[in-house]
Amino acid sequence: MSRLKPARIVDLSKEIVDNPNDPIFMRVKIKHHRHGRARWLVRFLGLPFRLFPKDFAGWADDTITRLGVHATTHIDAPWHYGPTGSDGERLPAIHEMPLELGFGPGVVFDVRHKADGDEITTADLQACLAKTGATLAPGTIALIHTGRDQFQGQADYWKRGTGMSPAATEWLIDQGIKVMGIDQWGWDLPFQLQIKQSRATDDRSLFWAGHLVGRRKPYWHMEQLRGLDQLPSHGFDVAVFPLRLKDASAAPARVVAFLYE
Repeated sequence: MSRLKPARIVDLSKEIVDNPNDPIFMRVKIKHHRHGRARWLVRFLGLPFRLFPKDFAGWADDTITRLGVHATTHIDAPWHYGPTGSDGERLPAIHEMPLELGFGPGVVFDVRHKADGDEITTADLQACLAKTGATLAPGTIALIHTGRDQFQGQADYWKRGTGMSPAATEWLIDQGIKVMGIDQWGWDLPFQLQIKQSRATDDRSLFWAGHLVGRRKPYWHMEQLRGLDQLPSHGFDVAVFPLRLKDASAAPARVVAFLYE
């Protein structure tokens, strides 16, 4: 891993902002408190106005009144996929993510050619590596570039996209990858397509299959990334550190890439 000072830092996270037009499960609500409110709080605590610092307007403050852990750029813990793994052992929650997993060399898999509803396969990932010359190793953070971040902020964002097949997900894990991420709403195919395929084939193994690999082989994945088009295929580092929410299934995260000269 490089110890050079980064020449550029790329933000791969969505802005957290009020989004009343998004579906309710993606809704964020933030209340911004003006500076003047604090002046009255300080006065109530006992400081006369005449002793306020000159030009003291009071401090600004903000309250997040609604923010689901999956509503914005976030990382899922294995606990999200189920309470226990296939071995019966309890799966880790987000506060139990080892910090060393949150920083490592990044590799971008460019699968923008995949159509909505067309699953990403192991062969797709292998073809990307063959084309770019990138290699995978334990500690690598894999980033799946679908290009669907262009639809963030649109009401149908969650309905658009390809999705990681369970085989491709497991293949990454078998290469030593513990942390991976995607720039569309979810890791799997959009919900309505998963449901349609499950009903058409009467196959109970199809729904949420990419996620559920994590019950057999625990891994951590990011969703709703953005800006992967600003990255090369490899030769950079990625940092992802979630909020330390005890016993939570996921947490919002600031995800950044470090590019070097």
